[in-house]
Amino acid sequence: MSERAPPSDARSSATAGSDGEPTPLEELEAARNRLETIEDRIADHGEETVDEVATAYRRAETLLEDYVDRATGTGKENFQAYIELEGKFDGLVSGLSEDLPEHEAFEDALEAIDKRRLSEKDFERAREALAPAADYADLLDDRERASATLAEARKDASKRLRTVREEIEDRERLLELATADLDAPVERLREPIERYNEAVREAVREYRLEASAREVFDLLERSRWYPFVGYEQPPADLSEYVRGNDAGEYTIPELLEYADYSRSKLSHYVDSADALKRSVATQQTYLDGIDAEPLTIDWPPEPAGALRRRAREYRPFVARIADESVVAKLRAVRLLATDPDYDRLQTAAQAVAQLSADQRRRLTDGRVEDELESLRNERDRLEDALETEDPV
Repeated sequence: MSERAPPSDARSSATAGSDGEPTPLEELEAARNRLETIEDRIADHGEETVDEVATAYRRAETLLEDYVDRATGTGKENFQAYIELEGKFDGLVSGLSEDLPEHEAFEDALEAIDKRRLSEKDFERAREALAPAADYADLLDDRERASATLAEARKDASKRLRTVREEIEDRERLLELATADLDAPVERLREPIERYNEAVREAVREYRLEASAREVFDLLERSRWYPFVGYEQPPADLSEYVRGNDAGEYTIPELLEYADYSRSKLSHYVDSADALKRSVATQQTYLDGIDAEPLTIDWPPEPAGALRRRAREYRPFVARIADESVVAKLRAVRLLATDPDYDRLQTAAQAVAQLSADQRRRLTDGRVEDELESLRNERDRLEDALETEDPV
């Protein structure tokens, strides 16, 4: 069974970015400011105006790109391409409103290619003339990139917030353990739990030697409905073999022993040596792992409510595999949770088992309280920043 994870002993800074790198919060604020700056610049020109100039610029750039190779030169085809380019570019410029900002840039670009023979330098001059209009297209590109950066920054800040909340829980748990009475008589809990664990382990060892594999698998199947009884369910092919063959009447240790027999020797014990080897020999690790651990009680124990529920779910399984003396020991464990001193003793047991020497030093010198305050401040700032709605 897995034990409850102790509070984190990580010495991570209460805030990220302690190595000079910006914190997720700082990155979020910077990304938001960058986008707001670009939005303000676009608003100064007007959204529709920026879109119109940017669209015209991109059309002009596309025309220049499409014809730079075809319209330069002295051949007939080159001249024909030049005529097409001039007509299309002239149509583009004449379709623009005369009061459109940077209208003159488009006229200058048209003038640069208004020749009977074009060279690559003419196209370069046309592009240079369009530079003022290019700034409008750049604004829209910058906004798109800034929006993507902001979305990523929000994601990083959200991830950091989850980490901060987890670290706050760790520190709060450490402070809770720090209040424990380390001199409390925790043996009042430990001894009944150890007696039960020892008894149930011995009972399961005997049960494996006596019960058929099929009976054991029935018990495992039943455990799927009991969340506190953490047995792994048998692999499908192994379960099918145990339930559908006479070999399922053998105990698990017997099946494991037979799996090592030669096929000729094994034929004296089962109908199909190949079937047993195929189903059992490949699952020896799983079969060896069927033990008492999912029915034991961890040390240090859980809070009272969880311990009561666990003992209640264990009882029908323990009663199935062990005698009344083991059930009585489990009952004694369950009664521990009704002890008025259980919470105090359980917290003391947790503290003794989980507090490392470094954690105790950090608690003693007040570092944990300082970390907790800093983490809570960072959490509040992150929550406030993430509650702000950003433009889509």
